[in-house]
Amino acid sequence: MTNSNKPNILFWIIGIIALLWNAMGVNAYIQQAYKTDAFKAMYEEEHLEIVLNTPSWVMAAFALAVFGGLLGCILLLLRKKLALIVFLISLIAIIIQMTYNVFLSKALEVYGPGVVIMPIMVIVVAVFLYFYTKKSIDRGWIS
Repeated sequence: MTNSNKPNILFWIIGIIALLWNAMGVNAYIQQAYKTDAFKAMYEEEHLEIVLNTPSWVMAAFALAVFGGLLGCILLLLRKKLALIVFLISLIAIIIQMTYNVFLSKALEVYGPGVVIMPIMVIVVAVFLYFYTKKSIDRGWIS
């Protein structure tokens, strides 16, 4: 059985880069959740205190965000429509996590306005993946 709506090469490039991006997020989550020595060594004491005192509900949102993003990428590369729902769940979890990280923790007062750059970048990538998946479904690349 052949499919005339095969995705172009850019689909695969975006999917693989997104998979690597989300794998880095999973790595960051695991390091923070297990509080590894390598993780602790990356931060100054003031930042480490903020990170180590992250509430469990934020860590749960973090886990849902990164594992959802990784699963979404796998589903995207497997050309499954379920990727859209998984990316949406991941995006919602990212917004919850980043709202805490930027506005409810002391990070903004400790580090200043520059601390919002990474959260904005993460949200932009998640929004892009959601809409790119939606566009891929519309083009018939995903079923």
